[in-house]
Amino acid sequence: MERITEKTEKNKIESRINIFYACDNNFVKYAMVSVRSLIENADKNRKYHIHILSSADISEQTKKKFDEFKSETFKISFESIEKELLYFQESLPIRDYYTKTTYFRLFIADMFPSLEKAIYIDSDTVVLGDISKLYDTDIKNNSVGVCHEQVMLQTEEYGLYVEKVCGINRELYFNAGVLLINCNMFRERKITQKFTELLFDYNFVVTQDEDYLNVLCQDRVYWLDSSWNTEMFGVLPCKEEEINIIHYIMTSKPWHYIDCRMGEYFWKYAALTPVYDEIKAVLDSYTDEQKEKDRISCDNLLKLAINETEREDAYYKVVRKKRAADREEVLEKIEKMEKEGVYDIDPENDPPTKVLYPDKVDYLREKRISKIKTKISFAVAKLFVNKLVKDKKLIIKDIVGIENWENLKSGAIITCNHFNAFDSFAIHLAYFYSKQKSRKFFRIIREGNYTNFPGIYGFFMRNCNTLPLSSNLKTAQKLNRSIDKILKDGHFILVYPEQAMWWNYRKPRPTKNGAFKFAVKNNVPVLPCFITMKNSEIMGEDGFYVQEYTVHVGKPIYPDSSLCPSDNVQYLQNENSRIWKEIYENFYGIDYKL
Repeated sequence: MERITEKTEKNKIESRINIFYACDNNFVKYAMVSVRSLIENADKNRKYHIHILSSADISEQTKKKFDEFKSETFKISFESIEKELLYFQESLPIRDYYTKTTYFRLFIADMFPSLEKAIYIDSDTVVLGDISKLYDTDIKNNSVGVCHEQVMLQTEEYGLYVEKVCGINRELYFNAGVLLINCNMFRERKITQKFTELLFDYNFVVTQDEDYLNVLCQDRVYWLDSSWNTEMFGVLPCKEEEINIIHYIMTSKPWHYIDCRMGEYFWKYAALTPVYDEIKAVLDSYTDEQKEKDRISCDNLLKLAINETEREDAYYKVVRKKRAADREEVLEKIEKMEKEGVYDIDPENDPPTKVLYPDKVDYLREKRISKIKTKISFAVAKLFVNKLVKDKKLIIKDIVGIENWENLKSGAIITCNHFNAFDSFAIHLAYFYSKQKSRKFFRIIREGNYTNFPGIYGFFMRNCNTLPLSSNLKTAQKLNRSIDKILKDGHFILVYPEQAMWWNYRKPRPTKNGAFKFAVKNNVPVLPCFITMKNSEIMGEDGFYVQEYTVHVGKPIYPDSSLCPSDNVQYLQNENSRIWKEIYENFYGIDYKL
Protein backbone atom coordinates (compact mmCIF):
# COMPACT_ATOMS: atom_id res chain seq x y z
CA MET A 1 0.00 0.00 0.00
CA GLU A 2 2.88 2.35 0.85
CA ARG A 3 4.53 1.71 -2.53
CA ILE A 4 1.29 2.47 -4.38
CA THR A 5 0.94 5.74 -2.48
CA GLU A 6 4.52 6.75 -3.31
CA LYS A 7 4.01 5.93 -6.98
CA THR A 8 0.74 7.84 -7.10
CA GLU A 9 2.37 10.89 -5.49
CA LYS A 10 5.27 10.74 -7.95
CA ASN A 11 2.89 10.52 -10.93
CA LYS A 12 0.97 13.47 -9.55
CA ILE A 13 4.17 15.52 -9.36
CA GLU A 14 5.38 14.44 -12.79
CA SER A 15 2.01 15.25 -14.39
CA ARG A 16 3.06 18.89 -14.19
CA ILE A 17 5.93 20.27 -16.20
CA ASN A 18 8.44 21.53 -13.66
CA ILE A 19 10.25 24.72 -14.66
CA PHE A 20 12.85 26.51 -12.55
CA TYR A 21 14.13 30.07 -12.40
CA ALA A 22 16.74 31.40 -9.97
CA CYS A 23 16.94 35.03 -8.90
CA ASP A 24 17.32 37.49 -6.05
CA ASN A 25 15.23 40.53 -5.20
CA ASN A 26 17.07 42.69 -7.76
CA PHE A 27 16.44 40.34 -10.66
CA VAL A 28 13.04 38.90 -9.84
CA LYS A 29 11.17 41.56 -11.85
CA TYR A 30 12.95 40.45 -15.02
CA ALA A 31 12.16 36.83 -14.21
CA MET A 32 8.52 37.91 -14.03
CA VAL A 33 8.67 39.03 -17.67
CA SER A 34 10.13 35.68 -18.72
CA VAL A 35 7.45 33.82 -16.76
CA ARG A 36 4.75 35.95 -18.38
CA SER A 37 6.06 35.17 -21.87
CA LEU A 38 6.27 31.47 -21.02
CA ILE A 39 2.66 31.40 -19.82
CA GLU A 40 1.38 33.28 -22.87
CA ASN A 41 2.94 30.82 -25.32
CA ALA A 42 2.59 27.50 -23.49
CA ASP A 43 0.15 24.75 -24.42
CA LYS A 44 -2.82 25.42 -22.10
CA ASN A 45 -3.82 21.76 -22.21
CA ARG A 46 -0.78 20.90 -20.09
CA LYS A 47 -0.12 21.73 -16.44
CA TYR A 48 2.97 23.52 -15.17
CA HIS A 49 4.73 24.20 -11.89
CA ILE A 50 7.06 27.19 -12.00
CA HIS A 51 9.60 27.14 -9.16
CA ILE A 52 11.52 30.31 -8.36
CA LEU A 53 14.68 29.42 -6.48
CA SER A 54 15.86 32.26 -4.29
CA SER A 55 17.73 33.29 -1.22
CA ALA A 56 15.80 34.90 1.61
CA ASP A 57 15.89 38.47 0.27
CA ILE A 58 12.80 38.41 -2.01
CA SER A 59 10.05 40.33 -0.25
CA GLU A 60 6.57 38.95 0.36
CA GLN A 61 5.17 41.95 -1.49
CA THR A 62 7.16 41.00 -4.59
CA LYS A 63 6.08 37.38 -4.35
CA LYS A 64 2.42 38.42 -4.28
CA LYS A 65 2.83 40.11 -7.65
CA PHE A 66 3.06 36.65 -9.17
CA ASP A 67 -0.41 35.76 -7.89
CA GLU A 68 -2.12 37.04 -11.02
CA PHE A 69 -0.16 34.49 -13.07
CA LYS A 70 -1.43 31.54 -11.06
CA SER A 71 -4.21 29.29 -12.29
CA GLU A 72 -5.24 25.68 -12.41
CA THR A 73 -2.80 25.35 -15.29
CA PHE A 74 0.08 27.31 -13.76
CA LYS A 75 1.29 26.77 -10.23
CA ILE A 76 4.01 29.16 -9.00
CA SER A 77 6.05 28.73 -5.84
CA PHE A 78 9.15 30.25 -4.27
CA GLU A 79 11.75 27.80 -2.98
CA SER A 80 14.43 28.93 -0.55
CA ILE A 81 17.88 27.55 -1.23
CA GLU A 82 19.59 29.08 1.81
CA LYS A 83 20.25 25.71 3.43
CA GLU A 84 22.03 24.36 0.35
CA LEU A 85 24.26 27.44 0.18
CA LEU A 86 25.42 27.35 3.78
CA TYR A 87 27.87 24.54 3.19
CA PHE A 88 30.08 26.31 0.67
CA GLN A 89 28.74 29.78 -0.04
CA GLU A 90 32.03 31.38 1.01
CA SER A 91 33.76 29.47 -1.78
CA LEU A 92 31.42 30.65 -4.54
CA PRO A 93 33.26 32.96 -6.94
CA ILE A 94 31.20 36.11 -7.52
CA ARG A 95 32.08 38.61 -10.23
CA ASP A 96 30.46 41.65 -11.82
CA TYR A 97 26.91 40.83 -13.00
CA TYR A 98 27.09 37.29 -11.62
CA THR A 99 25.59 36.55 -8.20
CA LYS A 100 25.45 33.31 -6.30
CA THR A 101 21.96 32.65 -7.70
CA THR A 102 23.64 31.48 -10.90
CA TYR A 103 24.70 28.33 -9.03
CA PHE A 104 21.18 27.39 -7.91
CA ARG A 105 20.51 25.27 -11.01
CA LEU A 106 23.10 22.78 -9.78
CA PHE A 107 20.93 21.83 -6.80
CA ILE A 108 17.60 21.19 -8.55
CA ALA A 109 17.91 17.40 -8.93
CA ASP A 110 18.92 16.85 -5.31
CA MET A 111 16.46 19.36 -3.86
CA PHE A 112 13.58 17.67 -5.67
CA PRO A 113 14.32 13.93 -5.53
CA SER A 114 10.89 12.97 -6.90
CA LEU A 115 11.50 14.70 -10.24
CA GLU A 116 12.72 12.74 -13.22
CA LYS A 117 13.38 15.80 -15.34
CA ALA A 118 13.01 19.56 -15.20
CA ILE A 119 13.63 22.73 -17.19
CA TYR A 120 15.87 25.52 -15.95
CA ILE A 121 15.64 28.98 -17.57
CA ASP A 122 17.70 32.09 -16.87
CA SER A 123 15.72 35.16 -15.88
CA ASP A 124 17.13 37.32 -18.70
CA THR A 125 15.06 35.50 -21.31
CA VAL A 126 11.82 35.73 -23.25
CA VAL A 127 10.04 32.49 -24.11
CA LEU A 128 8.37 32.65 -27.52
CA GLY A 129 7.75 28.95 -28.09
CA ASP A 130 5.63 26.31 -26.40
CA ILE A 131 7.79 25.21 -23.47
CA SER A 132 6.08 21.80 -23.33
CA LYS A 133 7.78 20.90 -26.62
CA LEU A 134 11.16 21.43 -25.00
CA TYR A 135 10.10 19.38 -21.99
CA ASP A 136 8.93 16.51 -24.20
CA THR A 137 12.34 16.19 -25.88
CA ASP A 138 13.88 12.80 -25.17
CA ILE A 139 17.49 13.43 -24.18
CA LYS A 140 18.01 9.71 -23.48
CA ASN A 141 20.59 9.00 -20.77
CA ASN A 142 22.37 12.34 -21.08
CA SER A 143 22.62 14.64 -18.07
CA VAL A 144 21.31 17.75 -19.82
CA GLY A 145 19.75 18.99 -23.03
CA VAL A 146 21.57 22.18 -24.08
CA CYS A 147 22.51 24.58 -26.88
CA HIS A 148 25.96 25.61 -28.04
CA GLU A 149 27.56 28.65 -26.41
CA GLN A 150 27.83 31.18 -29.23
CA VAL A 151 30.33 33.41 -27.41
CA MET A 152 32.86 30.56 -27.35
CA LEU A 153 32.16 29.65 -30.97
CA GLN A 154 32.37 33.18 -32.33
CA THR A 155 35.14 34.73 -30.21
CA GLU A 156 38.63 33.30 -30.60
CA GLU A 157 39.82 34.34 -27.12
CA TYR A 158 36.90 32.63 -25.39
CA GLY A 159 37.22 29.59 -27.63
CA LEU A 160 40.86 29.23 -26.61
CA TYR A 161 39.87 29.72 -22.98
CA VAL A 162 37.47 26.77 -22.86
CA GLU A 163 39.89 24.53 -24.73
CA LYS A 164 43.02 25.39 -22.76
CA VAL A 165 41.47 25.96 -19.32
CA CYS A 166 38.39 23.71 -19.24
CA GLY A 167 39.75 21.11 -21.64
CA ILE A 168 36.60 21.17 -23.80
CA ASN A 169 36.39 21.67 -27.54
CA ARG A 170 34.74 25.06 -28.14
CA GLU A 171 32.25 23.34 -30.46
CA LEU A 172 31.16 21.10 -27.57
CA TYR A 173 30.77 23.82 -24.93
CA PHE A 174 27.20 24.73 -23.97
CA ASN A 175 25.41 27.76 -22.59
CA ALA A 176 23.84 26.94 -19.21
CA GLY A 177 21.07 29.55 -19.43
CA VAL A 178 18.52 27.01 -20.66
CA LEU A 179 18.80 23.43 -19.43
CA LEU A 180 16.59 20.41 -19.89
CA ILE A 181 17.81 18.47 -16.86
CA ASN A 182 17.70 14.70 -16.61
CA CYS A 183 17.32 14.67 -12.81
CA ASN A 184 17.76 10.91 -12.62
CA MET A 185 21.14 11.11 -14.35
CA PHE A 186 22.15 14.16 -12.31
CA ARG A 187 21.60 12.15 -9.14
CA GLU A 188 23.04 8.92 -10.51
CA ARG A 189 26.20 10.68 -11.63
CA LYS A 190 26.35 12.71 -8.41
CA ILE A 191 26.80 15.99 -10.28
CA THR A 192 26.08 18.15 -7.22
CA GLN A 193 28.53 16.20 -5.09
CA LYS A 194 31.20 16.38 -7.78
CA PHE A 195 30.57 20.11 -8.12
CA THR A 196 31.15 20.57 -4.40
CA GLU A 197 34.40 18.63 -4.59
CA LEU A 198 35.58 20.48 -7.71
CA LEU A 199 34.65 23.86 -6.23
CA PHE A 200 37.14 23.34 -3.42
CA ASP A 201 39.81 22.11 -5.85
CA TYR A 202 39.56 24.77 -8.55
CA ASN A 203 38.02 28.20 -8.95
CA PHE A 204 36.64 28.92 -12.43
CA VAL A 205 36.30 32.69 -12.69
CA VAL A 206 35.28 33.46 -16.28
CA THR A 207 31.87 31.91 -16.82
CA GLN A 208 31.86 30.36 -13.37
CA ASP A 209 28.98 27.89 -12.90
CA GLU A 210 28.80 27.37 -16.67
CA ASP A 211 32.42 26.18 -16.66
CA TYR A 212 31.70 23.78 -13.79
CA LEU A 213 28.64 22.38 -15.53
CA ASN A 214 30.50 21.87 -18.80
CA VAL A 215 33.35 20.08 -17.06
CA LEU A 216 31.00 17.89 -15.01
CA CYS A 217 28.57 17.08 -17.84
CA GLN A 218 31.17 16.77 -20.60
CA ASP A 219 30.08 14.21 -23.20
CA ARG A 220 26.82 13.67 -21.33
CA VAL A 221 24.88 16.34 -23.22
CA TYR A 222 22.08 16.22 -25.75
CA TRP A 223 22.27 19.03 -28.29
CA LEU A 224 18.97 20.85 -28.60
CA ASP A 225 17.98 22.93 -31.57
CA SER A 226 19.63 26.35 -31.17
CA SER A 227 16.20 28.00 -31.24
CA TRP A 228 15.71 26.95 -27.60
CA ASN A 229 18.50 29.24 -26.40
CA THR A 230 19.17 31.94 -28.97
CA GLU A 231 21.76 34.25 -27.48
CA MET A 232 21.75 37.88 -28.50
CA PHE A 233 25.35 37.75 -29.61
CA GLY A 234 27.13 37.88 -32.96
CA VAL A 235 25.62 35.86 -35.79
CA LEU A 236 22.34 34.31 -34.65
CA PRO A 237 22.30 30.51 -35.05
CA CYS A 238 18.74 30.51 -36.40
CA LYS A 239 16.22 32.76 -38.12
CA GLU A 240 14.24 35.24 -36.00
CA GLU A 241 10.93 33.58 -36.82
CA GLU A 242 12.29 30.22 -35.58
CA ILE A 243 13.38 31.43 -32.14
CA ASN A 244 11.74 29.73 -29.16
CA ILE A 245 13.74 31.40 -26.38
CA ILE A 246 15.57 34.73 -26.62
CA HIS A 247 18.50 34.98 -24.21
CA TYR A 248 19.85 38.47 -23.44
CA ILE A 249 23.32 37.38 -22.37
CA MET A 250 26.13 39.30 -20.67
CA THR A 251 25.43 43.05 -20.48
CA SER A 252 22.98 43.15 -23.40
CA LYS A 253 19.85 43.80 -21.36
CA PRO A 254 16.75 45.51 -22.83
CA TRP A 255 16.05 47.18 -19.48
CA HIS A 256 19.40 48.95 -19.78
CA TYR A 257 19.60 49.69 -23.51
CA ILE A 258 16.69 50.99 -25.57
CA ASP A 259 18.35 49.67 -28.75
CA CYS A 260 19.00 46.21 -27.32
CA ARG A 261 18.82 43.57 -30.02
CA MET A 262 15.30 42.09 -30.21
CA GLY A 263 14.38 44.08 -27.12
CA GLU A 264 10.88 44.69 -28.48
CA TYR A 265 9.92 41.14 -27.47
CA PHE A 266 10.94 41.81 -23.90
CA TRP A 267 8.88 44.98 -23.69
CA LYS A 268 5.88 43.26 -25.25
CA TYR A 269 5.67 40.87 -22.31
CA ALA A 270 6.89 43.37 -19.72
CA ALA A 271 3.75 45.38 -20.53
CA LEU A 272 1.69 42.39 -19.35
CA THR A 273 3.24 42.38 -15.87
CA PRO A 274 2.61 44.50 -12.76
CA VAL A 275 6.26 45.58 -12.78
CA TYR A 276 6.30 47.28 -16.21
CA ASP A 277 6.59 50.79 -14.79
CA GLU A 278 9.30 49.69 -12.42
CA ILE A 279 11.35 48.17 -15.24
CA LYS A 280 10.75 51.17 -17.50
CA ALA A 281 12.10 53.38 -14.74
CA VAL A 282 15.29 51.29 -14.68
CA LEU A 283 15.74 51.88 -18.42
CA ASP A 284 15.04 55.60 -18.17
CA SER A 285 17.49 56.07 -15.30
CA TYR A 286 20.33 53.97 -16.69
CA THR A 287 23.20 56.42 -17.00
CA ASP A 288 26.06 56.78 -19.45
CA GLU A 289 28.36 56.07 -16.54
CA GLN A 290 26.67 52.72 -16.00
CA LYS A 291 26.88 51.94 -19.70
CA GLU A 292 30.58 52.71 -19.62
CA LYS A 293 30.90 50.37 -16.65
CA ASP A 294 29.23 47.66 -18.76
CA ARG A 295 31.73 48.22 -21.54
CA ILE A 296 34.64 48.01 -19.12
CA SER A 297 33.14 44.89 -17.58
CA CYS A 298 33.04 43.17 -20.98
CA ASP A 299 36.63 44.21 -21.71
CA ASN A 300 37.77 42.96 -18.32
CA LEU A 301 36.03 39.63 -18.81
CA LEU A 302 37.83 39.15 -22.13
CA LYS A 303 41.17 40.04 -20.49
CA LEU A 304 40.40 37.63 -17.67
CA ALA A 305 39.78 34.83 -20.17
CA ILE A 306 43.12 35.58 -21.87
CA ASN A 307 44.95 35.66 -18.55
CA GLU A 308 43.36 32.39 -17.42
CA THR A 309 44.38 30.76 -20.69
CA GLU A 310 48.01 31.66 -19.99
CA ARG A 311 48.03 30.35 -16.40
CA GLU A 312 50.41 27.47 -15.84
CA ASP A 313 48.18 26.15 -13.06
CA ALA A 314 44.97 26.38 -15.13
CA TYR A 315 42.54 23.53 -14.44
CA TYR A 316 43.14 21.48 -17.57
CA LYS A 317 46.90 21.95 -17.43
CA VAL A 318 46.89 20.69 -13.84
CA VAL A 319 44.75 17.72 -14.83
CA ARG A 320 46.98 16.96 -17.78
CA LYS A 321 50.05 16.82 -15.55
CA LYS A 322 48.53 13.78 -13.90
CA ARG A 323 48.24 11.97 -17.22
CA ALA A 324 50.72 9.77 -19.00
CA ALA A 325 53.49 11.71 -20.73
CA ASP A 326 53.38 9.56 -23.87
CA ARG A 327 49.68 10.31 -24.42
CA GLU A 328 50.38 14.02 -23.99
CA GLU A 329 53.11 13.84 -26.58
CA VAL A 330 50.74 12.11 -29.02
CA LEU A 331 48.02 14.73 -28.44
CA GLU A 332 50.51 17.54 -29.02
CA LYS A 333 51.62 15.93 -32.28
CA ILE A 334 48.02 15.53 -33.42
CA GLU A 335 47.27 19.18 -32.62
CA LYS A 336 50.34 20.28 -34.58
CA MET A 337 49.56 18.09 -37.60
CA GLU A 338 45.93 19.22 -37.61
CA LYS A 339 47.04 22.85 -37.79
CA GLU A 340 49.43 22.00 -40.62
CA GLY A 341 46.75 20.06 -42.52
CA VAL A 342 48.73 16.81 -42.39
CA TYR A 343 46.28 14.00 -41.65
CA ASP A 344 47.88 10.78 -42.91
CA ILE A 345 50.94 10.52 -40.65
CA ASP A 346 50.76 8.39 -37.53
CA PRO A 347 51.74 10.34 -34.38
CA GLU A 348 52.43 7.12 -32.47
CA ASN A 349 55.85 5.51 -32.28
CA ASP A 350 55.17 2.55 -34.55
CA PRO A 351 57.25 -0.61 -34.33
CA PRO A 352 60.14 -0.61 -36.80
CA THR A 353 59.27 -1.95 -40.23
CA LYS A 354 60.91 -5.10 -41.54
CA VAL A 355 60.28 -5.92 -45.19
CA LEU A 356 57.65 -8.62 -45.65
CA TYR A 357 58.52 -11.07 -48.38
CA PRO A 358 55.96 -13.23 -50.26
CA ASP A 359 56.99 -16.51 -48.63
CA LYS A 360 56.49 -15.06 -45.15
CA VAL A 361 52.78 -14.42 -45.41
CA ASP A 362 49.83 -16.69 -46.23
CA TYR A 363 47.15 -14.12 -47.04
CA LEU A 364 44.41 -16.65 -47.83
CA ARG A 365 45.27 -19.00 -44.93
CA GLU A 366 45.72 -21.89 -47.33
CA LYS A 367 48.42 -23.74 -45.37
CA ARG A 368 47.34 -26.12 -42.62
CA ILE A 369 49.48 -24.38 -39.99
CA SER A 370 47.96 -21.01 -40.98
CA LYS A 371 44.46 -22.37 -40.48
CA ILE A 372 45.35 -23.76 -37.05
CA LYS A 373 46.95 -20.49 -35.93
CA THR A 374 43.97 -18.51 -37.19
CA LYS A 375 41.53 -20.72 -35.31
CA ILE A 376 43.55 -20.42 -32.11
CA SER A 377 44.04 -16.68 -32.48
CA PHE A 378 40.32 -16.02 -32.90
CA ALA A 379 39.55 -18.13 -29.82
CA VAL A 380 42.13 -16.20 -27.79
CA ALA A 381 40.95 -12.87 -29.25
CA LYS A 382 37.38 -13.64 -28.17
CA LEU A 383 38.52 -14.22 -24.58
CA PHE A 384 40.70 -11.10 -24.77
CA VAL A 385 37.87 -8.87 -26.02
CA ASN A 386 35.41 -10.29 -23.48
CA LYS A 387 37.84 -9.38 -20.71
CA LEU A 388 38.29 -5.88 -22.14
CA VAL A 389 34.51 -5.45 -22.09
CA LYS A 390 34.17 -6.93 -18.61
CA ASP A 391 36.92 -4.67 -17.24
CA LYS A 392 35.34 -1.70 -19.06
CA LYS A 393 38.47 -0.99 -21.03
CA LEU A 394 36.36 -1.36 -24.17
CA ILE A 395 32.85 0.09 -23.93
CA ILE A 396 30.48 -0.22 -26.88
CA LYS A 397 27.26 1.60 -26.07
CA ASP A 398 25.43 0.96 -29.30
CA ILE A 399 25.62 -0.29 -32.87
CA VAL A 400 23.47 1.82 -35.16
CA GLY A 401 22.42 0.81 -38.68
CA ILE A 402 23.38 -2.87 -38.40
CA GLU A 403 20.64 -3.65 -40.95
CA ASN A 404 22.87 -2.02 -43.58
CA TRP A 405 25.40 -4.79 -42.99
CA GLU A 406 22.79 -7.54 -42.63
CA ASN A 407 21.32 -6.75 -46.05
CA LEU A 408 24.58 -7.02 -48.00
CA LYS A 409 24.40 -9.71 -50.67
CA SER A 410 28.04 -9.62 -51.71
CA GLY A 411 31.52 -9.04 -50.41
CA ALA A 412 32.35 -5.47 -49.45
CA ILE A 413 35.06 -3.03 -48.44
CA ILE A 414 34.38 -1.85 -44.88
CA THR A 415 35.78 1.58 -44.08
CA CYS A 416 36.25 3.01 -40.60
CA ASN A 417 37.88 5.96 -38.90
CA HIS A 418 41.06 4.96 -37.05
CA PHE A 419 41.68 6.29 -33.53
CA ASN A 420 42.52 3.38 -31.25
CA ALA A 421 44.12 -0.05 -31.36
CA PHE A 422 40.77 -1.43 -30.17
CA ASP A 423 38.57 0.14 -32.86
CA SER A 424 38.87 -2.92 -35.11
CA PHE A 425 37.42 -5.01 -32.25
CA ALA A 426 34.38 -2.71 -32.27
CA ILE A 427 33.90 -3.21 -36.01
CA HIS A 428 34.46 -6.95 -35.62
CA LEU A 429 31.66 -7.03 -33.01
CA ALA A 430 29.41 -5.19 -35.47
CA TYR A 431 30.26 -7.88 -38.05
CA PHE A 432 29.34 -10.53 -35.46
CA TYR A 433 25.95 -8.89 -34.83
CA SER A 434 25.31 -8.56 -38.57
CA LYS A 435 24.58 -12.31 -38.78
CA GLN A 436 26.91 -12.55 -41.76
CA LYS A 437 29.19 -15.13 -40.15
CA SER A 438 29.04 -17.38 -43.22
CA ARG A 439 31.36 -14.76 -44.72
CA LYS A 440 34.79 -14.04 -43.33
CA PHE A 441 36.08 -10.76 -41.94
CA PHE A 442 39.57 -9.57 -42.92
CA ARG A 443 41.42 -6.34 -42.19
CA ILE A 444 44.31 -4.58 -43.86
CA ILE A 445 47.18 -3.61 -41.53
CA ARG A 446 50.58 -1.96 -41.74
CA GLU A 447 53.68 -3.92 -42.68
CA GLY A 448 55.49 -3.21 -39.40
CA ASN A 449 52.46 -4.25 -37.34
CA TYR A 450 52.69 -7.68 -38.95
CA THR A 451 56.45 -8.17 -38.91
CA ASN A 452 57.53 -6.51 -35.68
CA PHE A 453 54.59 -6.08 -33.29
CA PRO A 454 55.40 -7.80 -29.97
CA GLY A 455 53.32 -9.86 -27.52
CA ILE A 456 49.70 -10.88 -27.79
CA TYR A 457 48.91 -7.96 -30.11
CA GLY A 458 51.57 -9.23 -32.50
CA PHE A 459 49.99 -12.68 -32.37
CA PHE A 460 46.62 -11.16 -33.33
CA MET A 461 48.25 -9.04 -36.02
CA ARG A 462 49.77 -12.08 -37.70
CA ASN A 463 46.90 -14.52 -37.40
CA CYS A 464 43.42 -12.91 -37.12
CA ASN A 465 42.71 -12.79 -40.88
CA THR A 466 44.97 -9.80 -41.31
CA LEU A 467 46.17 -8.59 -44.70
CA PRO A 468 49.50 -6.80 -44.17
CA LEU A 469 50.69 -4.21 -46.65
CA SER A 470 54.26 -4.59 -47.90
CA SER A 471 56.98 -2.43 -49.35
CA ASN A 472 58.09 -5.42 -51.42
CA LEU A 473 56.62 -5.36 -54.94
CA LYS A 474 56.01 -9.11 -55.23
CA THR A 475 54.35 -9.25 -51.81
CA ALA A 476 52.18 -6.27 -52.75
CA GLN A 477 51.12 -8.08 -55.93
CA LYS A 478 50.31 -11.18 -53.89
CA LEU A 479 48.20 -9.01 -51.56
CA ASN A 480 46.25 -7.52 -54.48
CA ARG A 481 45.48 -10.96 -55.88
CA SER A 482 44.36 -12.11 -52.44
CA ILE A 483 42.07 -9.12 -52.00
CA ASP A 484 40.47 -9.82 -55.38
CA LYS A 485 39.76 -13.44 -54.40
CA ILE A 486 38.46 -12.54 -50.92
CA LEU A 487 35.99 -10.04 -52.35
CA LYS A 488 35.00 -12.33 -55.22
CA ASP A 489 34.21 -15.05 -52.67
CA GLY A 490 31.83 -12.68 -50.89
CA HIS A 491 33.90 -11.82 -47.81
CA PHE A 492 34.54 -8.50 -46.07
CA ILE A 493 37.73 -6.46 -45.79
CA LEU A 494 38.16 -3.66 -43.25
CA VAL A 495 40.31 -0.79 -44.51
CA TYR A 496 41.29 2.40 -42.69
CA PRO A 497 41.33 4.90 -45.58
CA GLU A 498 42.66 7.65 -43.30
CA GLN A 499 45.91 5.60 -43.24
CA ALA A 500 47.00 6.68 -39.76
CA MET A 501 45.80 6.14 -36.21
CA TRP A 502 45.10 9.39 -34.35
CA TRP A 503 44.44 8.54 -30.72
CA ASN A 504 40.89 9.46 -29.59
CA TYR A 505 40.50 11.88 -32.52
CA ARG A 506 36.80 12.32 -33.12
CA LYS A 507 36.56 14.17 -36.42
CA PRO A 508 36.57 12.46 -39.82
CA ARG A 509 39.83 12.96 -41.71
CA PRO A 510 40.57 13.02 -45.45
CA THR A 511 40.81 9.57 -46.98
CA LYS A 512 43.22 7.98 -49.44
CA ASN A 513 41.78 6.25 -52.48
CA GLY A 514 43.21 2.72 -52.09
CA ALA A 515 40.13 1.20 -50.43
CA PHE A 516 37.87 2.62 -53.11
CA LYS A 517 40.10 1.30 -55.91
CA PHE A 518 39.65 -2.20 -54.48
CA ALA A 519 35.86 -1.71 -54.49
CA VAL A 520 35.74 -0.43 -58.09
CA LYS A 521 38.10 -3.10 -59.39
CA ASN A 522 35.98 -5.89 -57.88
CA ASN A 523 32.61 -4.16 -58.36
CA VAL A 524 31.67 -4.49 -54.69
CA PRO A 525 30.08 -1.88 -52.41
CA VAL A 526 31.79 0.21 -49.77
CA LEU A 527 30.16 -0.07 -46.34
CA PRO A 528 31.08 3.18 -44.52
CA CYS A 529 31.38 2.74 -40.74
CA PHE A 530 32.15 5.58 -38.36
CA ILE A 531 32.72 5.26 -34.61
CA THR A 532 31.72 8.14 -32.35
CA MET A 533 32.94 8.58 -28.79
CA LYS A 534 31.93 9.98 -25.44
CA ASN A 535 33.87 10.06 -22.21
CA SER A 536 32.75 7.35 -19.83
CA GLU A 537 32.96 7.94 -16.08
CA ILE A 538 35.80 5.41 -15.82
CA MET A 539 39.35 6.72 -15.59
CA GLY A 540 41.80 4.58 -17.57
CA GLU A 541 45.27 3.60 -16.45
CA ASP A 542 46.69 6.34 -18.69
CA GLY A 543 44.82 9.06 -16.76
CA PHE A 544 42.25 9.63 -19.51
CA TYR A 545 38.62 8.64 -19.42
CA VAL A 546 37.81 5.39 -21.21
CA GLN A 547 35.74 6.20 -24.29
CA GLU A 548 32.26 4.86 -24.91
CA TYR A 549 31.91 3.88 -28.56
CA THR A 550 28.85 4.00 -30.80
CA VAL A 551 29.42 2.13 -34.06
CA HIS A 552 27.49 3.68 -36.94
CA VAL A 553 27.03 1.47 -40.00
CA GLY A 554 26.10 3.65 -42.97
CA LYS A 555 24.21 2.62 -46.07
CA PRO A 556 26.38 0.77 -48.59
CA ILE A 557 27.75 2.77 -51.51
CA TYR A 558 27.71 0.88 -54.81
CA PRO A 559 29.99 1.62 -57.76
CA ASP A 560 28.30 3.52 -60.57
CA SER A 561 28.56 1.51 -63.79
CA SER A 562 28.11 4.66 -65.87
CA LEU A 563 31.41 6.13 -64.61
CA CYS A 564 34.92 5.38 -65.75
CA PRO A 565 37.12 3.67 -63.08
CA SER A 566 38.90 6.82 -61.90
CA ASP A 567 35.65 8.80 -61.61
CA ASN A 568 34.04 5.84 -59.88
CA VAL A 569 36.82 5.77 -57.28
CA GLN A 570 36.33 9.49 -56.67
CA TYR A 571 32.57 9.01 -56.40
CA LEU A 572 32.90 6.29 -53.75
CA GLN A 573 35.49 8.33 -51.86
CA ASN A 574 33.31 11.46 -51.84
CA GLU A 575 30.21 9.54 -50.77
CA ASN A 576 32.14 7.86 -47.95
CA SER A 577 33.33 11.25 -46.68
CA ARG A 578 29.82 12.69 -46.94
CA ILE A 579 28.33 9.87 -44.87
CA TRP A 580 31.07 10.09 -42.24
CA LYS A 581 30.54 13.85 -42.01
CA GLU A 582 26.78 13.41 -41.66
CA ILE A 583 27.19 10.85 -38.86
CA TYR A 584 29.68 13.08 -37.05
CA GLU A 585 27.47 16.17 -37.28
CA ASN A 586 24.29 14.34 -36.23
CA PHE A 587 25.94 12.65 -33.25
CA TYR A 588 27.91 15.58 -31.87
CA GLY A 589 25.44 18.25 -32.94
CA ILE A 590 28.00 20.45 -34.67
CA ASP A 591 28.75 21.49 -38.24
CA TYR A 592 32.00 20.13 -39.56
CA LYS A 593 34.32 21.67 -42.11
CA LEU A 594 37.69 20.12 -42.82
